[in-house]
Amino acid sequence: MARSGKKRKDAEEDKGGRTPVIINRKARHDYHIIESMEAGLALAGSEVKSIREGNINLKDAYARIKDGEVWLIGLHISPYKHLNTFFPYDPLRDRKILLHKNQIKKLTAAVREKGLTLVPLKIYFKRGLAKLELGVGKGKRVHDKREDLKQRAAQREIDRAMKR
Repeated sequence: MARSGKKRKDAEEDKGGRTPVIINRKARHDYHIIESMEAGLALAGSEVKSIREGNINLKDAYARIKDGEVWLIGLHISPYKHLNTFFPYDPLRDRKILLHKNQIKKLTAAVREKGLTLVPLKIYFKRGLAKLELGVGKGKRVHDKREDLKQRAAQREIDRAMKR
């Protein structure tokens, strides 16, 4: 059956035609994001269904490079509630991030030399495929976080004054 060109009413799309499922807001609070890139995820079919329902926790997840491959660690995808119980899976299993070799080499160099961290920023669907926005970030210190909060509060005050 051919799919119609209509968009779902409850799914808001951003500029790239991507429908965000989950956003890791804590990542931007804890890290200075220097660069971000789009990557694919190797998932099981029932995991994709569970992600579409929003049964996912991205807060404690991070990425690690092992043997020339990038792995997502700590991502919790709750089991799909209509899943056949004969084939259960581990909700916290490591999942492979799909990147090109040159992207992996670039990330490896950044993590080794500059002491940066790979942080998942959001998971979304693009043309029916689950995608991950992976950020390269440097951890913030406590005073950096306080400074960001002060800047946001000041910007809010400026916006309110301009509105009047």
